[in-house]
Amino acid sequence: MSGNVGKPLVTTNQDRCKACCTCVRECPAKAIRIHRGKAEVLPERCVGCGNCVKTCNMKALLVRSSAELFDAVLSSGVESSAVIDPAFPAEFTGMDYRVFVGMVKSLGFTYVNEGAFGADLVAERYRKLLEANPDGRYIGTNCPALINYAEMYHPDLTGRLAPIVSPMVATARALRKLYGSDLKVVFIGPCIARKTETDDPSVKDEIDAVLTFEELREIFEARGIEAGNVTPVDFDPPHAGLGALFPLAGGMLQAAGIEEDLVSGDIVTAGGMRSFQDALKEMESGTNARLLDILCCDGCIMGPGMTTPDRRFRRRSSISAYARGRLSELDSDSRLTGIDRFRDLDLSRTFAAHDMRMKRPSRQELRPVLEKLGKHGPEDELNCGACGYETCHDHAVAIFDGLAESEMCLPHTIDLLKSALSDLESSHAELADAREALEHAEKMATMGQLAAGIAHEVNNPLGIVLMYAHMLLDNCEENPAICDDLRMIAEQADRCRKIVSGLLDFARQNKVVHQPTDVPELIQRTVSLVTLPPEIAVECRTETDDPIAELDPDQIAQVITNLVTNAIAAMPAGGLLKFVVGGDEQNIRIDASDNGVGIQPADFKRIFDPFFTTKKIGKGTGLGLAVTYGIVKMHRGQISAVTNADPSTGPTGTTFTVILPRSAPEE
Repeated sequence: MSGNVGKPLVTTNQDRCKACCTCVRECPAKAIRIHRGKAEVLPERCVGCGNCVKTCNMKALLVRSSAELFDAVLSSGVESSAVIDPAFPAEFTGMDYRVFVGMVKSLGFTYVNEGAFGADLVAERYRKLLEANPDGRYIGTNCPALINYAEMYHPDLTGRLAPIVSPMVATARALRKLYGSDLKVVFIGPCIARKTETDDPSVKDEIDAVLTFEELREIFEARGIEAGNVTPVDFDPPHAGLGALFPLAGGMLQAAGIEEDLVSGDIVTAGGMRSFQDALKEMESGTNARLLDILCCDGCIMGPGMTTPDRRFRRRSSISAYARGRLSELDSDSRLTGIDRFRDLDLSRTFAAHDMRMKRPSRQELRPVLEKLGKHGPEDELNCGACGYETCHDHAVAIFDGLAESEMCLPHTIDLLKSALSDLESSHAELADAREALEHAEKMATMGQLAAGIAHEVNNPLGIVLMYAHMLLDNCEENPAICDDLRMIAEQADRCRKIVSGLLDFARQNKVVHQPTDVPELIQRTVSLVTLPPEIAVECRTETDDPIAELDPDQIAQVITNLVTNAIAAMPAGGLLKFVVGGDEQNIRIDASDNGVGIQPADFKRIFDPFFTTKKIGKGTGLGLAVTYGIVKMHRGQISAVTNADPSTGPTGTTFTVILPRSAPEE
C-alpha cells in the first residue's frame, strides 16, 4: 500500500513544533493531527506531498532519511546508477551540468543517468494510450503523491489512473535492460513522495534508494565534494530529449507531442494543492477531459526536496535553458534510436484503492463540538481558517474524528483569554482588597490589644483621680481659686475617661447578635438621639422595597452615630446630611452623604486608622471610624467613602457607603 510500508515518511520534532497549524492548512489529505498542542503526521493518511515540510518555518517536520540505503548500495560491490531527476538544473545553478555529474559520479556510482530519458519513454506511452483509446478518460500517474491521494481519498477513480509507471521507474527498467538486472539504482530528485513509491507493491524493488537534492547536498558536504575538485563528465547513455521539461507543469504533454486544447478541454493540466483536488473532483463528477496531467505541487521544481532560494520562474528558466542546451548538443536521430531500443519495454503498472475517507458526522453529532468551540449558530462560524481548516464545520469534524483540538480555534481561544483576563483582573482586585483588609485588620488587632491594655491599666487610677477631684470640689466652696483648679482637673479626667471608654469599645470583640431590623427606622431613631446643630438638616430616603435586614441594631446604631458625628464636624457652617437606604436581594446599602468641606487627599487613606483625626486637640479621639470599620467587618460587610475637598472640581462633601448582608451567616 502506497506510503504505508516501512518507517513513517514524515515525523515531528516535538521540541520545535509551535502548533501554528500551517502544516494542517497545507495538507490536502488532512493527515496531520494536533495532539496536546503538537503536530503529528499520521502515516496511514499521509500521501507524501511534502507541503507540510515546505511550509514549516520551524523545521519541525523531518523527512525519512535514505542515507543508510544509499550507503548500502555503494558498499554492495555491485554496479550502480544514480538517476538524476530532470529538475536538477533548478537546484544546482551556477555550474555546468557536467561538473554536477562529475560530483555525483565521484561518490562511487558506476553510472550517472538522466531521469529525463525515462520521461521520454513515458511521454511516448501516454501518446499511444490516448491514440489507442479515444474514448478513455485518464489521470496522469507521474506524481506518486497524486497516486497516493487518488487511491486513498478518491478510490472510485483508481480505474482512471493511467496504467503507466513514473519516469523514475521507467528509467530504472531501461537501465537494467541495458546494464543488467543486478544493477543498483538510486534516484535523486526534489520529491519526497518518491520514497513512498518504492514501498508500493506494484513497483517494489525497482528502486534501491531515493535521495532528495537536500540529502545529496548533505552527502557532498560530509565527503568534501565540491565543484572545483571533480572532473567534469557527461551523463551516461541513454540520453534524453524533451523529457527534460517534465519538472514543469505541462512538460509531459510537450514531450509527448500532445497539445492542451483550451477549446475542446480534452487535455487538462493542473498543479498545486487546490487545483489538483478540484481536478479530481471534476473527474469524479464526469468531466469530458481525456487526460488530467496534474501534480500535487506546482511542478517538480517546487518539490519539498529542493533547497534553492530561487523563485518559481527563475527555476523554470533554469530548466528551459538546460533543455535548450541539451537539445542543441545531442543528435536527434541518436535520441530517437535510443527510444526505439526500448519500445517493447514493459512500462505498465497497476493500482489499488485504499479508502481512507472518514464518515462525515451529522450536524446533530457535531453540535456538542460546535458548542464547545463557541459556535452556537451560523453567525458564530467565522470560517477564518486560522485552525488550518477551511470552515468551522470542517474543524469540528476533525475534532470529532480525533484529528484536532478546540484550542486551535483562534477566535474562540481569544475569547477564552479575554474572559480569563477579566476573571484574573477581578480576582486581582479582590485579592488587593482582601490584602488591604487583612493589613488593616492586623493593624486594628494590634492596636486593639494595645488599647485594651492601656485602658485597663489607666481606668482604675483615673477613676480614683476623678473621685477625689469631685470630693475636693464639694469641700472647697469657700476658696474659688482652688475650686477652679479642681474643676479643671475633673474636666480633664472626665475627658480621659471618655477616651478610655472609646479605647475599650475599639478593643472589645463584641459578638454580633443578628435580628431582623428595619434599617430606615433604625437610622431615624438613632439620628433623633443625636443633638444636631440648628444649621444642619437631616434627610432620610428609602429606595428599596425591602428595608429589613438581619443585623445587630445596637452596633449599627453606633455606626450611624459615628457617621452623623463626623458629618457634623465636616459642616461647621451648616449643611445637609442625607441617608439613602437601597440594596438588592443579597445586600442592604446605606449611603450617608454630607456637603461639608470634604477630606484632603493626604488624609483620605488614613480615615479608618485608629487615633487618626483631623479635629482639633480635645475635640476627638480618632476612634469613631475605626470602631465603625470593625463593626461593619464583623457583620461581613463593606464600608467605603468618596470625597471632594476641592471646590474648583465640583461640590465638596463626603459620602460613606455601608453594604451589609441581608441575612445572617449560617453557623
